[in-house]
Amino acid sequence: MIKKIYEYLVDLLFPPRCPVCHEIVLPKGEKVCPKCRSRLYYVKEPYCMKCGKPLKNDEKEFCGDCERRAHFFTEGRAVFVYDETMRKSIYQFKYGGRQEYAGFYGEEIEKKLGGIIRRWNADVLIPIPLHKSRQKNRGYNQAELIAGELEKRVGIPVVQNLLVRVKKTAAQKNLNALERENNLKKAFKIKQNDVKLNSVILIDDIYTTGCTIDTAAKCLREAGIKKIYYIVLSIGHGL
Repeated sequence: MIKKIYEYLVDLLFPPRCPVCHEIVLPKGEKVCPKCRSRLYYVKEPYCMKCGKPLKNDEKEFCGDCERRAHFFTEGRAVFVYDETMRKSIYQFKYGGRQEYAGFYGEEIEKKLGGIIRRWNADVLIPIPLHKSRQKNRGYNQAELIAGELEKRVGIPVVQNLLVRVKKTAAQKNLNALERENNLKKAFKIKQNDVKLNSVILIDDIYTTGCTIDTAAKCLREAGIKKIYYIVLSIGHGL
């Protein structure tokens, strides 16, 4: 009874916001407005068998980027296509203090990708780290929040201190592909000398060019980890 009263008071004082339109969610008890749910664009087949980007041509197995160059990661998947709807949602999540959106994101990831995550049989989840100065300014790492929600649902533990960001990089969204690659050189470091992991899943919010995931995966591979998968909330279109 006390718990129910507490939850009622919390909802009354801090009503849940829709992670799409950011308005108070109606009807009560829903995670997202019914109208807004219809605006969510999920990744569907066909998609790249390597990075998971949605493809327009169902006769292709890989996107143009994965055909042109080798990646350090093993395989990756995403839940949503990165469009204007998800851009606004993730912006509020990262910069608007809407940490509670992580619950909805984690639920959607488990619902759509829980099966493949379990088949990968990873030892740990590794959220892509922020530089300590950026995390201090923001107050939290959005990838850690998503990873924490996913840990509750699939039972794979989160490791936060294995991979660290040692270089304060410029914001990737303002750079082209080559600039992004140069920006991330030597950005990550393994904190442990002896890494005894065979398979890991990197967690992040967005995959566009893949430079961040690839740079992190390269660092982990050099540490001896053989299988490096990734899960992201949202991903750009493949060509």
